[in-house]
Amino acid sequence: MRILFLSLSAIVVLAIAGFSLVWPPILWAYVLVLPAIARGIVDMLQTKQAIRRNFPLIGNARYLMEMIRPEINQYFVESNSDGKPFSRNDRSVIYQRAKGDLDTLPFGTQKDVYETGYEWINHSLAPVHPDPEQARVTIGGADCTQPYSASIFNVSGMSYGSLSKNAILALNAGAKMGNFAHSTGEGGLSPYHLEPGGDLVWQIGTGYFSCRDKQGRFDPGAFAERATLPNVKMIEIKLSQGAKPGHGGILPAAKLTQEIIDIRHVEPGHDVISPPAHSAFGTPLEMVQFIRQLRELSGGKPIGFKLCVGKRHEFLGIVKAMLETGILADFITVDGGEGGTGAAPIEFSDSVGTPLNEGLSFVHNALVGTELRDRIRVIASGKVNTGFAMATKVALGADVCNAARAMMIALGCIQALRCNSNACPTGVATQDPALVNGLHVGDKSHRVARYHRETVKSFLEVLGATGLQRPRDLKPWFIMKRVSAMEIRSYADIYPQLEPGQLFSSPATTGMSRAWALASITQF
Repeated sequence: MRILFLSLSAIVVLAIAGFSLVWPPILWAYVLVLPAIARGIVDMLQTKQAIRRNFPLIGNARYLMEMIRPEINQYFVESNSDGKPFSRNDRSVIYQRAKGDLDTLPFGTQKDVYETGYEWINHSLAPVHPDPEQARVTIGGADCTQPYSASIFNVSGMSYGSLSKNAILALNAGAKMGNFAHSTGEGGLSPYHLEPGGDLVWQIGTGYFSCRDKQGRFDPGAFAERATLPNVKMIEIKLSQGAKPGHGGILPAAKLTQEIIDIRHVEPGHDVISPPAHSAFGTPLEMVQFIRQLRELSGGKPIGFKLCVGKRHEFLGIVKAMLETGILADFITVDGGEGGTGAAPIEFSDSVGTPLNEGLSFVHNALVGTELRDRIRVIASGKVNTGFAMATKVALGADVCNAARAMMIALGCIQALRCNSNACPTGVATQDPALVNGLHVGDKSHRVARYHRETVKSFLEVLGATGLQRPRDLKPWFIMKRVSAMEIRSYADIYPQLEPGQLFSSPATTGMSRAWALASITQF
């Protein structure tokens, strides 16, 4: 092919030169021909891509098609229910509710209701209309002097830096309009989180951004200064996240701007490390002491922690430490392994971390089995995007649900899968000023508020269809799942429920006996 390319190139060049003797304007063809020949020669001389080297010029078509493959798949190949992580049907209902468009489905479901994995909720012959006030949950235990009345649906953690400033501004302004909470993510408390005035959950990660000293350790003074801000309603200690549990991060010194330095309280000229584990505590006992410290420094605001469930005995060690000391978290956020992030190694996204349903059921049961459930709120996070999805998590024990990617889609995200390249075409997950400016804060904040309102409304309608007034009355046996072509089981069968105090009285019957025996307050 290389010889053929050179031969054809020579023939075309000579042919144009010869034809120019009779019609000189043909020489303009060189404007196209010569750059193409030059590109082919470059292809032949480069050594990194064998396809281009062996098939000069035309080999570039392979890389062009590979580049636009996601768009071809999304718009021309995938069915309405095939796309991942969110199908077109999933995205469409978010867009429709965010825009205030018609969101009803004509002509019946497009799902195969006899396919393994299909889920539904059992309705009642005596449906009701739940009071919208039932969609609010008070978070804060006996030691909390500033409890927070949270919406049952909120914005999950997304940092400024991963998201653009306009995206953060729109999310927080939407949260203010809709009276729901917005988690900062672990990237620190930025001006864009604070400016609109929406309620915030300040997430404290292993890097202690916005509350760290020069060595990267937790700084109580810096924390207290910001934790007492009126916008900050709750504090969340991030132990791990579903998309990459047990994985730290690094922001190279070359990418540090003065703005990031000011927001994160980091030192210029040095790589910024987010280690896999916390340095402020190293055991469950130290962790609950840290919870008490944060509660005191924040003036009595709710303090909780977020994790993706991994080794069960480690979580049970935290439970034992809370029982031993009487220092309880006000809430626990359970993140599922199906959760998303701007970028993560494929091994971590695909194969590390417990999925949300299993993790949520375990945490709920661990608290029930130790008689702590009524004193600690549980928040579920991981692909929660509709009223039915919320119902499934509430049935498994969640008091509140959080969403991240669904809120991004409400902002206008088209699932271009370029979050990790700084080339997000909608300006949501990029720092490119030209792309960021395309995201209009005023319009998108209204979309976020509408999406939240309509999703909570749909949840209450689903709840009412079951004949229930209160979310806490929704139990696992209301949700059914086809587990094979010939078998249907309820969530209560798939995720067995513990009785209050069962881990004390008969741990052998809980399925947690080995983990409970291994759990220690002095080591994870």
